[in-house]
Amino acid sequence: MRATPADHVAQNGFVVHTRGRGFTEITDKVGEVVAASGVHTGMVNIFSLHTSCSLLISENADPTVRDDLERWFARAVPDGDTIFRHDEEGPDDMPAHVRAILTGVSLVVPVHSGKVQLGTWQGIYLWEHRLDPHQRKITVTVLGH
Repeated sequence: MRATPADHVAQNGFVVHTRGRGFTEITDKVGEVVAASGVHTGMVNIFSLHTSCSLLISENADPTVRDDLERWFARAVPDGDTIFRHDEEGPDDMPAHVRAILTGVSLVVPVHSGKVQLGTWQGIYLWEHRLDPHQRKITVTVLGH
């Protein structure tokens, strides 16, 4: 198979209003940007413009999967841990940065037939790592033809 360059690039974004620490599914919003792009086959890059939240693909049928992830991270990177010196915005400040670094702030997902190609039980989530609500900016770039 011969690689061909993308002949179409579209970029748009949206804001996610979080309720504080936890998951917000953004699959439909990403899908809307992909559908509006006109790209039939290609890839979509989803990028968070923040350092204390992350993006991930996770189980979308059973919310206990995300609850378990939250509990695991609470144990692995606890708020107020005395190992951290950076705490200017509170005890969740540095743990939020560590969580974002470990889980990532961008995703690349295939686009097929003009739709985000995900598995049956997959969803795209913004994971807020701060305790307080935030407005998070997401940039979505679609490449393909």
